[in-house]
Amino acid sequence: MKRLFPILLIVTAILLAYALYQALVVAPTDALQGDVYRIIYYHVPSAWTAFLLFFINFGASIAYLIWRKPKADILALVSAEVGVVFCTVVLVTGPIWARPVWGIWWAPGDIRLTSTLVLWLIYISYLVLRRFSTSAQTQMLAAALAVFGALDVPLVYFSIWFFRTQHPQPVIGGGGSIDPRMLHVLLLSWLAFLCFAFLVCWSRYRLEVLHREVEEAHAMESLAGGAPAQASFPPDRSSR
Repeated sequence: MKRLFPILLIVTAILLAYALYQALVVAPTDALQGDVYRIIYYHVPSAWTAFLLFFINFGASIAYLIWRKPKADILALVSAEVGVVFCTVVLVTGPIWARPVWGIWWAPGDIRLTSTLVLWLIYISYLVLRRFSTSAQTQMLAAALAVFGALDVPLVYFSIWFFRTQHPQPVIGGGGSIDPRMLHVLLLSWLAFLCFAFLVCWSRYRLEVLHREVEEAHAMESLAGGAPAQASFPPDRSSR
């Protein structure tokens, strides 16, 4: 597996560079928005990738609650960390697009925007809990919070179907349309982002496993070194 990592790294770098070229140069300009629409090639794939990672976190958290497997807990932690990064990209690129198109950075009360922000805050709380809590039940509490947080993902995704919102309606699966060339670039960008997310998760997973092994080794050394010493008495010479 270690030999495979450099190959995947090179492939991912090529994909990211090619997707960027396609998004900025090859993809046609939108007739209504102009070139500012090109940010969707980062905004939308980041959202899809974040949703996928949060669902992985949800599945791993459920698995940990049932079987108490450390590997499931590590997978939950890693997917949440990387998912928060991609969700942050969504929250940053969205207002950058909205300012020239809507005339405002943020639409207060918009259910899609608000639910996305709430989703981000839930998983930030999850990571804060994992980082600073010293309770023996931290992993259990974090898993329960992750299950609760995952419930917000469908709300974010389906909010533009169920509520009136300023956010644009989906052009894929929502009755809209998109130029096939734009769709091709969008899916290519998502593939590149998925590969990048996989590599980051893989590296972070290996690092967390090593970190826990080192902590366990230190704990064992502390227990061995802290064992009560036995007193040594000189031989009894009084009977001689």
